[in-house]
Amino acid sequence: MNNTSVWDRILDMLRSAGNGDPPFPPTVLYNENWMLRVVLDALVSRRGIAEAVPVTEGARWYSEALLPSAFLARVRGDPLAESYTHADGAVGQFGIGGVGKSDLVLDPDARQLSIVEGKMLSRLSRGVTNAKYFDQAARNVACIAEVLRIAERLPQNLEQLSFHVLAPRRQIESGIFQDLVTKESIAWKVEHRVQEYQGARDEWFVDWFRPTLDAIDVGLVSWEELLEDIAEGDPGLGEDLTAFYQKCLQFNASVGWAPS
Repeated sequence: MNNTSVWDRILDMLRSAGNGDPPFPPTVLYNENWMLRVVLDALVSRRGIAEAVPVTEGARWYSEALLPSAFLARVRGDPLAESYTHADGAVGQFGIGGVGKSDLVLDPDARQLSIVEGKMLSRLSRGVTNAKYFDQAARNVACIAEVLRIAERLPQNLEQLSFHVLAPRRQIESGIFQDLVTKESIAWKVEHRVQEYQGARDEWFVDWFRPTLDAIDVGLVSWEELLEDIAEGDPGLGEDLTAFYQKCLQFNASVGWAPS
């Protein structure tokens, strides 16, 4: 009789993902979502190991949190509305489970709210159904402002407030994110979105979005930079994460792009 537990079998299946003949596509494990999770776990468990994505004392991380939007439907069939935004990763002091089971709710005494978008070979999404120009960077920063509004936390009172896109160095250097992950781009798109509401979101824009944009750190960080920092502080962990990253690049490589 086989006494192997289901958890042992799951681990065996995952270990086989990058070797031999796995029972599912290797990208089920080796993808940008799992890469982000293992990196965030390293950053939070070893606070201060990588300054590119700072972590404050008492912070936690969570993957696939839902962020509320200032542009949720006002009535059924609202032609301007959008839904909650999925955050690839969040770091800070918050709870999960507001209106919905995965909603992020900032702690009353939170010191940090950092939202991280992980990319391997994909671009940022360009827009939502009712606002094709309202790209992923603009949506995330607007949602951060709404999280702060709901929590009644002024952005300038947080020690760390940020939105970063983590991506391969080669992707960043190609320039595919550069025009999107800037405060100028984000400001224009959110302001345009607000103008479509003909005054109904003006107060939110002035009281919450503009102060959030002033206070937030927005930028691009390469996986390689983070892994180099982690390896400097913990060589063993850095080696493991780098090996995982190389598998992600290998199995996500597309025609015309492959890791050098």
